[in-house]
Amino acid sequence: MAQSETAYTAKRHSRWVQLIVGVICMGLVANLQYAWTLFVVPMEAQHHWGLAAIQTAFSIFIVTETWLVPIEGWLVDKFGPRPVVMGGAACAALGWILDAYAPNLPVLYLAGVISGIGAGCVYGTCVGNALKWFPDRRGLAAGLTAMGFGAGAALSVIPISNMIQASGYQYTFAFFGLFQGICILLLGAFLVRPQAPAGAKAAKRVVATKIDYTTGQMVRAPLFWVMYAMYVGVAAGGIIATAEIGPIAKEYGFASLPVTLFGATLPLLTMTLSINNVFNGFTRPVWGSISDKIGRENTMFMTFLGLGLGLLGLMHFGHNPYLFMVFAALVFMCYGDIFSNFPATCADTFGSKYAAGNAGTLYTAKGAAAMMVPVASVLHGYGGWNTVFLFYACLAIASSISAKFILTPMRRRWIHNTVLLSENDSTLRPSAARE
Repeated sequence: MAQSETAYTAKRHSRWVQLIVGVICMGLVANLQYAWTLFVVPMEAQHHWGLAAIQTAFSIFIVTETWLVPIEGWLVDKFGPRPVVMGGAACAALGWILDAYAPNLPVLYLAGVISGIGAGCVYGTCVGNALKWFPDRRGLAAGLTAMGFGAGAALSVIPISNMIQASGYQYTFAFFGLFQGICILLLGAFLVRPQAPAGAKAAKRVVATKIDYTTGQMVRAPLFWVMYAMYVGVAAGGIIATAEIGPIAKEYGFASLPVTLFGATLPLLTMTLSINNVFNGFTRPVWGSISDKIGRENTMFMTFLGLGLGLLGLMHFGHNPYLFMVFAALVFMCYGDIFSNFPATCADTFGSKYAAGNAGTLYTAKGAAAMMVPVASVLHGYGGWNTVFLFYACLAIASSISAKFILTPMRRRWIHNTVLLSENDSTLRPSAARE
């Protein structure tokens, strides 16, 4: 019995088992963001609150999800992943149940706050764990974890859409809220504190620091804010696409158009969302693995440029329903890279010890990007969706150029200087870890 218990404990503590648990948890919490667009129109049809007022709840969710992650990351670094994820599970379930029966907008906004706390607890914990377990494959590990968040919704978007049609949006909110919350709660009990294998090192093409910086030290570095601005520039386009793809398809007049692909016939919007989530999710580990091999900034240059081109494609060709699907898929395929590449770059630059808190602080850039959703509404009122696509395409392309010509030299100088400091002052690394 003792041997079997020891074997079970060893398997449970395997970094690959821990990674898989994190990926599944991410997939279960993903619907809070990526399935939201399916509920907007039915909610408006029942309550007549106005689309802009309902979408404010989505912005509140994104801001809460991202801006509290540094606190949640600090809790993970201090108390371990298990209690944070289990608490997040309870918030995720409660948030969607409140969404189901919200009698007015204030309750809907409260649900956005609670859901955001739940999603942030799960997201920040699982990404931070992946970075700590896999210092030798940070891009791949962060990408696989982020894949769960991106692709998880692909498995459930069709059942959610069908359930809304058959049973109404309220029943669907409540059912999936309870289901997802219970599953995350059970899986969270299996998480343990990360312990990376001895001797695990990053590939030579990946520039990595030898010093562990606290979050306070990190935010005082100009390099961090360059990364932050780039993150905002890219995330803004992806968030706009996530929140508005349903209303855009409806305004273009083909949201309900039957589309047949691989033997399945679905409304164009449902098909587009499914394809988007697949591309958004399954390309994340691909981009992460590529960045492990060719470097973080080189990968950013390609994907951020691709995002900008996808938005420009929607601007020029989006009124064709099939080209709408193609360029939407390109947007989500390239958008997903920020969720594997930026956490890995953050850990490479500022160390592993405080990776959960540091990556969580950088992740707040997604919340800053969500604050730009009202800008899209203003631009739409001024010049239609084409103006929106052009504005966010320019942000993405600017971030692509910055990755190659600003971030690359800044990071190399930063790492070079930290290597010199660590070699000249043997007490620097331990003291930084103690602060």
